Amino acid sequence: MMNLSTYKVIAVASTFSPRFEQVLSEAKRIRDRFGSELSLIYVGERDEKTAQKFRDALVQLQLPGDSTIHYRQGDPAEAILKALADNDVDLVMAGALEKEVILRPVLGNVARRLVREAGCSVLLFTKPEHEPKPLRRIVFIADYFEHGQQALKKTLGLAAAEACERLYVVRIYTTFDEARASLRSDAGDGAPRPRTFEEEEAALEEFILAAGHTDVPIEARCLRGNTGFAASDFVQSVEADLLVVPVQTSGPTGERLPIHIAWITDVIPCNLWVIR
Repeated sequence: MMNLSTYKVIAVASTFSPRFEQVLSEAKRIRDRFGSELSLIYVGERDEKTAQKFRDALVQLQLPGDSTIHYRQGDPAEAILKALADNDVDLVMAGALEKEVILRPVLGNVARRLVREAGCSVLLFTKPEHEPKPLRRIVFIADYFEHGQQALKKTLGLAAAEACERLYVVRIYTTFDEARASLRSDAGDGAPRPRTFEEEEAALEEFILAAGHTDVPIEARCLRGNTGFAASDFVQSVEADLLVVPVQTSGPTGERLPIHIAWITDVIPCNLWVIR
């Protein structure tokens, strides 16, 4: 079990979709990894039939029968976001409810709103199963700020617990970055000078080393590409089980996603963990 003290309160946003029990099973497994209690958020009527469905599912998955269930009414996304804020949830888990569009899996509306607007971390399952599969290959989008460093340490904790075969730590290097670096432009405003591709690779190595010793096999990759889809394509090419994206927030509501990772609100190549 990891010491992830920042995830004291975790919840699963549930509907009685055909994959309800699979999502709950995946959530239980992650809850065990984090050593937290798991509550449920349900948008809909609180009646005996609903209560019985939850009781049956909790028994079947060997979860506590007295698990907290937060009932909400109204628009599903709005209701879930309000429940997260009202109960100081640190991590919310849900099914991605994606659909295939031109071979790219696309986020459902509720999942998209959670990624964009939740004030807490979000973990989405694209293909939840009754018997969850280990997270063998994980891709982490590197962010050199302090939050990114802490997010990498969290990811390493989960990767170690999963006996992860390989953790890829990646950066996107665009032709715009390359052009700026070739000009060696210095705006004179104290901003960092643009890096060459080789310097970016060195910076990525330093970022990984700063996280400290780990037994998790790590591979650093700078990906050439003009859009975030380069990362999505890479995730699919290595058949990753989890994509991890650190997102800095300020204030109780989630900040807009930085432009280079805004693509995750449309395309979700595998399970997604947004760390706020």
